[in-house]
Amino acid sequence: MNKELLKINDLKVSFFTPAGEVKAVNGISYSLEPGKVLGIVGESGSGKSVSSYSIMGLIDKPGKIVGGSIVFDGKDVSTMTKAERLNFAGNEVAMIFQDPMTCLNPVFTIGNQIAESLIHKYGKISKEELKKRSIELLTLVGINEPEKRLAQYPHEFSGGMRQRVMIAMALAGSPKLLIADEPTTALDVTIQAQILELLKDIQKKTGMAIILITHDLGIVADMADDIIVMYGGKIVEQGSVYSIFNSPRHPYTKGLLRSLPDLNKKGEKLIPIQGNPIDLLNLPKGCSFAPRCGNCMKVCINHMPEEYSTEDGHRVSCWLYDSRANNNAEVKNNG
Repeated sequence: MNKELLKINDLKVSFFTPAGEVKAVNGISYSLEPGKVLGIVGESGSGKSVSSYSIMGLIDKPGKIVGGSIVFDGKDVSTMTKAERLNFAGNEVAMIFQDPMTCLNPVFTIGNQIAESLIHKYGKISKEELKKRSIELLTLVGINEPEKRLAQYPHEFSGGMRQRVMIAMALAGSPKLLIADEPTTALDVTIQAQILELLKDIQKKTGMAIILITHDLGIVADMADDIIVMYGGKIVEQGSVYSIFNSPRHPYTKGLLRSLPDLNKKGEKLIPIQGNPIDLLNLPKGCSFAPRCGNCMKVCINHMPEEYSTEDGHRVSCWLYDSRANNNAEVKNNG
């Protein structure tokens, strides 16, 4: 087995709209080892979901991968034939989405839809074996009375149970990588915790790798091995979950952490990140976060920062960590 299950190098994805080119992902690079959990965090429009859709081959017009490479288990995804990609999606990599009701077909039973996933994996399979494996999958994701549930329709399930069904369908192909795109957004807090605990338990049992996409750093705190923080289509910081939470470097990462509720600081107001999200149609010349950053310098406005490695092993794209930048001069006050 390759040491790197997934390697993304300088990936660029754009959407060509009547208003112009939207650079949704603007040159990102990272790798993921087998069995590891990677959290990708960022606000809406940061590029986190688009980067993962690229892995699955779900970028349609007007979107297009315009640069970089995606290598999965030693194979370049971009060079796969249509047949290879159909086999790849679901069997090698599977994905669950934030709203299961829009992904499940309302006119087919849960059993029919799980069976479809199993047939995609195994081809010809007997009805008895289909039923047996479907029951095993529903049991694995914690759905009670699985045999009875196979005959029911999506509208007869709660939101949390529908998400469990989506996870079961994703697991039908025994994927090496599961991509979970905001899997708990449409659920209440109690159910969110249950789904995350379920993903942790399944990851331990199966040993598959997981990419967990979210806008909330708190969601990945107890689950991820490593975290990538994205802003404006770029990775601004990446490192282990411990180093990101205990020693955040980028001003945007610090802002995300300051906006998290803290039970030990009751009565204190949350500190929001000032300013508006970046316009991907009109990217700035320099750092994308510069207009919202309280530490912004002249160099930040005019030049894109390089990526710097810190002493605790994680990487950050910020001029504050470049010895050539004068950190005390020409600072733009955004307060």
